[in-house]
Amino acid sequence: MSSASADVAIIGGGLIGTWTAFFLARRGQRVVLLEKDVVGAQSSGTNFGNLRLQGRFPGQYPLALRSHDLWEDFEPLIGEGCEFARTGHLYCAFDAEEQARLEAYAQVSEQHGLMIERLAQPDLRKRFPWLGGRAVAATFSARDATANPRLATPAVARAARRLGVEIRENARVTAVARHGAGFVVTTADGAELGCGALVNAAGAWAVEMAECFGETAPVFAAGPPQFVTEPLPFLMAPSLQTIDGSVIARQTERGNVILAGYPRTAADAVANRAPVPPAKTLAAMRALAGLVPALAHAHVIRVWSGIEGYLPDMIPVIGRSETTPGLFHAFGFCGHGFQIGPGVGLYLSDMIVDGAKPAALEPFSIARFRTAATVSDKFHKEFDHPGMGAQATSPRSGQGKAAQPTVDPPGRE
Repeated sequence: MSSASADVAIIGGGLIGTWTAFFLARRGQRVVLLEKDVVGAQSSGTNFGNLRLQGRFPGQYPLALRSHDLWEDFEPLIGEGCEFARTGHLYCAFDAEEQARLEAYAQVSEQHGLMIERLAQPDLRKRFPWLGGRAVAATFSARDATANPRLATPAVARAARRLGVEIRENARVTAVARHGAGFVVTTADGAELGCGALVNAAGAWAVEMAECFGETAPVFAAGPPQFVTEPLPFLMAPSLQTIDGSVIARQTERGNVILAGYPRTAADAVANRAPVPPAKTLAAMRALAGLVPALAHAHVIRVWSGIEGYLPDMIPVIGRSETTPGLFHAFGFCGHGFQIGPGVGLYLSDMIVDGAKPAALEPFSIARFRTAATVSDKFHKEFDHPGMGAQATSPRSGQGKAAQPTVDPPGRE
């Protein structure tokens, strides 16, 4: 018999798990959240902090826009801040081909109600004189924003606790099983928890939970290198990104410039390590200096990464299990989960409490992996470890299809 019980158990204490716990508690559910480490220890607390709207996967816009409403209301909703700033997002192209891609992304964004400003080179240099001459065109989305990931997830967790959520850190789940109409979850210390519904938000480790119930997805672990410079005179108000992914940068109010390295690098989900090769730091700084010459002599003072779960189509799994009533999945966010986290938590809570079927989650069903996994055209460009692509097309995961065009460009939150 279980020694404790809850209406809902959530495995994973990242941003997805904590937002889900928060919204479930607001609906009167008794929730226990289980985290193998500490809340926000991996990608939720170590990502770039970009709340990017322009250029997303088309099917993600309803979810992204609802999430952005919640980010904009973060402080009154959660009770404390997360350094949310409506900085805008400047997306740069280096040649005519990239400009055409930029225009395609802009048109999709506008179809979903996002206002996009197009800037030709003369206007671009006049408005942002700190840019060098490489960029030939850009689009600007004024609603895009940034937040501090090191603050956001712990703040949501504290708000969830105030609503009665029990959060167990250093509680590694060792077994999950069906028990009657619900589930029993066992942790490494031998404790058992009975629950009516179970949320699998375990990030790069989530497929282990899914396979306990006859489901799988070709998830693999990777880490986006992140860097921060010394404090510098304030220069860049918007977050800055290039269409080829060579530059993803923003400057904080304190003057530090934060960069996200590209491509991603291998991570070890067993050893819980996501090392950053020094060559990536140098490559990222050279690319930044080529776009923003004033930063050519900036010094990097810290380098880090976190373990993220990726799927070959670069689209997450969100929604009901196809095999087990009461089981819900939310994993494989491919470096794009920070912005959509609040909406995922809200919609999952509606599904669990009301039995709702949110249209916004239809593109993300785990059922798509019953057949061969589609491989995004950007998948191979974003990863540089020889074994990483093989993990996504292994016999266990299904043979990968030919690359399919996507509208979600290289980049990360």
